[in-house]
Amino acid sequence: MSAGEAKRVGLIGDPVEHSLSPAFQQAAFDHIGLSIRYELWHTPAERIAERLAFLRSGEVLGANVTVPHKQAFFAAVDSVSDAARRAGAVNTIVVRDGHLHGENTDIHGFIVPLQERTFPFAASKAVVIGAGGAARGVLVALLDAGIAELIILNRTTQRANELATQMVDHRVRAMPASDWRNAADGAALLVNATSLGWSDTTPVIDPAAFSLLAPNAIAYDLTYRTTHFLRAAAASGVAALDGLDMLVHQGARSFELWTGRPAPIDLMLAAGRAARAARET
Repeated sequence: MSAGEAKRVGLIGDPVEHSLSPAFQQAAFDHIGLSIRYELWHTPAERIAERLAFLRSGEVLGANVTVPHKQAFFAAVDSVSDAARRAGAVNTIVVRDGHLHGENTDIHGFIVPLQERTFPFAASKAVVIGAGGAARGVLVALLDAGIAELIILNRTTQRANELATQMVDHRVRAMPASDWRNAADGAALLVNATSLGWSDTTPVIDPAAFSLLAPNAIAYDLTYRTTHFLRAAAASGVAALDGLDMLVHQGARSFELWTGRPAPIDLMLAAGRAARAARET
């Protein structure tokens, strides 16, 4: 690769076409004057080995990983950070001389918007809906932030129980999805960590749950658009937080890992919001 040729970074997943990451990542690279292209790399499960070989080809600076491959790439890279190990998932890959190092910046991305709202972690109960890769990162983030109590709700109770056990922390427990009333009662944070928000047709929890939450509670959907979950929260007078700021903050941390430069976070947030607004018009 010649000195003047642009390096490549991309998003690995299936699907990837909906992603806003190219909008704010490319804006950041261009703003700082880095010759890096951010691309979308659609990767079905049967092509993961091919994608790994491509990452080692010398053309690539790094990658983001999205659903459904975060756990598969956790198992496939050469090394992982402690955060990625605890989450059991990789969403960022840094490539150095053919070595693939996995990081989890979702943990950072998830918690920053709550910190900016001075969320009272140490005095709060949180409920996380879902038991997949995204939920694992959310659990680690909340535990590290000092949450007082953490409940996992999932349609498959066994998966929720397994995840709670893997966290090895007395603050975490699983409850059957059918017990949503007791789970939601007095909770200060209700998180949708499932992918159902993208279809926006199936409620992830009975809307009556929002009326059971603590005063000043937050409903947080990792999906970066207005979902059934968030509309139901707002209708109940609950503060609704979508996943766009999380997306940008995790991406900013990825940017810093790839480049060694401070991320222009305000510019990235503005670019992400503009891209979403343009898509919704």
